[in-house]
Amino acid sequence: MKSIRVSIAAAVTLVVVLSGLSAPAQGEPAGNAVTEWNLIAENTLVQIPGPAGGAPPALQINMGMTQGAVYDAVNAITPKHHRPYLLKRRFSARASREAAVATAANGVLSNIVSTVPESISFSNRDTLLDSLATEYAASLAAIPDSPFKRQGIAAGNAAADAMITAREDDGRFGPSQWVPNSAPGHWQPLLPNGMSPLDPTPWVGGVKPFLMQSSSQFRSAGPQALSSAAYADELNEVKALGGDGVVTPSARTPDQTHNAVFWQSMGGPTLLWSGVARDLAEDPAYALDLSDSALLLAMMNLSGADAAINCWNDKYHFDFWRPWTAIRHADLDGNLATEPDPTWTPLLTAPYPDHTSGHLCLDGAHLRVLQMFFGTDEIPFDVTSRQFGGETRSFDRFSQPLHEIIEARIWAGLHFRTADVQAAELGRNVADYMADNYFQPVG
Repeated sequence: MKSIRVSIAAAVTLVVVLSGLSAPAQGEPAGNAVTEWNLIAENTLVQIPGPAGGAPPALQINMGMTQGAVYDAVNAITPKHHRPYLLKRRFSARASREAAVATAANGVLSNIVSTVPESISFSNRDTLLDSLATEYAASLAAIPDSPFKRQGIAAGNAAADAMITAREDDGRFGPSQWVPNSAPGHWQPLLPNGMSPLDPTPWVGGVKPFLMQSSSQFRSAGPQALSSAAYADELNEVKALGGDGVVTPSARTPDQTHNAVFWQSMGGPTLLWSGVARDLAEDPAYALDLSDSALLLAMMNLSGADAAINCWNDKYHFDFWRPWTAIRHADLDGNLATEPDPTWTPLLTAPYPDHTSGHLCLDGAHLRVLQMFFGTDEIPFDVTSRQFGGETRSFDRFSQPLHEIIEARIWAGLHFRTADVQAAELGRNVADYMADNYFQPVG
């Protein structure tokens, strides 16, 4: 299995090296339509209300749908051909790739927004649909009318239709996966402030996967046993570091506090890593063309979508309590090495079970794909968070932020260490499975 993954990474790296020789098709505008429509998708999906699919794990599923269709649309045209995801039909190599990208992305995004059940509040639905229509019209207006433009639109429509058909009745907006259990060790929605918010999209773990054979294919090993020394060590670690610093003292440094909040960005890892991918695709050092960009973003976001599905399946399978519940009720865990603190308050909270970490599941998948695509861990890049006025931080290798985020979720009081470590492994497993079974070069 390892040799297969290495060969795919090498092949993709060769594509990246050679892509600088590519040029836009005749009569098409300069620029990268794939990254442009990825940003449009991001700005659209993040405005969807949480219960309507804007919560981070559901947003990742929606982005997977969008980028999968964009990949198929471009792949159906370009001679630099990889195995299709869904669309097996081929179109003229002279068809407008710009038109194909815009049509595929707009078709899927419009369907996502339009098909949210009417029973879910979605006050800005029409605004988003109008915005998409405007963006799509502008994209097509920039492409001269010709048979090639019409062929590109046809390819985009075919890719969007294939994705929309494949995702009908896929489990989105299905029943909640949560079975309440009041026993020690099980998740309770009560937060330290007395509120009991529930997961806005508790159905994610029951969604049909994009790549995997089942939604629990990469089930994690699970949290530490309440009676174990390892559990006591992890509880005491987050107890010491994860307090809010106001009600609960914390041994966290100011930099650790800052970085814990930095990674808690609106839209979650999906938007963080899509931004990194766009920057790298548009960097003259790599100069990815539309085919390369579409491949990269499809690999990332389809892997991320399945990581989110498997992760949320894990969350409600293990139903493990969050640190703030565990610490406040440590007298119930049967472990002599833990002591309760009935006022302990975390820096950050989240409305679903602890294990596994949703953030790290997605981080593990996205960063593993970036490593495979570029064939190395040692790529300098920037990450921009929507916190702190859009602060940007620089890293020298893809593995750097993964290690920090594992710690950051503990600094935030959100997770036990095992939930972070196993989540990152889950995400990597999904990405490796993708590389073994999808997107191989043809010919």
